[in-house]
Amino acid sequence: MTRQTFQHEGASPLPVSPIDTVSVIELDVAQVGVLQALFEDNAEYFHAIQGAPASATEAFDELTEELPAGWSFTRKYRLGWQEPSGALRAMANITSDLLAPGVWHIGLFMLAKESHGSGDAQKLYRSLEAWAFAQGAQWLRLGVVLGNERAERFWRASGFAECRTREGVEMGGQINTIRVMVKPLRGGMLADYLQAVPRDRPIS
Repeated sequence: MTRQTFQHEGASPLPVSPIDTVSVIELDVAQVGVLQALFEDNAEYFHAIQGAPASATEAFDELTEELPAGWSFTRKYRLGWQEPSGALRAMANITSDLLAPGVWHIGLFMLAKESHGSGDAQKLYRSLEAWAFAQGAQWLRLGVVLGNERAERFWRASGFAECRTREGVEMGGQINTIRVMVKPLRGGMLADYLQAVPRDRPIS
């Protein structure tokens, strides 16, 4: 099931890279090798969320994975910030109008290890947010594994707030608790978001 979203006039079909030497592309199976290299370079992330390194098919699975049956959305973007060499500085997947119109979900946002601490993550995230806003996004939503302190700090500093936790989520060979976090892009209160997305209401 899909929903029609609205796009502001003049909106770019892809984010604009804030780094002159890096271009933004849509990833597909032709880039599975460079995406796999990025994943293998970020071994700490995969150990944190699934208790093991990236599998040999991690990138292919990321590029071909479908959303759960019955979830409404408009489009799933798989984006790469690509160096002139072809290597990826970063990647993200983001789904528009997930579960409700105007809710854009960031499924994964990952930076090349060599760029950690450089400020690139903040620059790239801000460009991603600006692009989603220009496409009509009203809310950004994501999930963070409880205990992934680097990610939790980053998303809080970027303006996200927790709306609920989900326990018993299997990821790879590990069972995790997920913080579901949201950020309003056009004003509005958390109650407005929860009215639109009942799934994210806290469990009493």
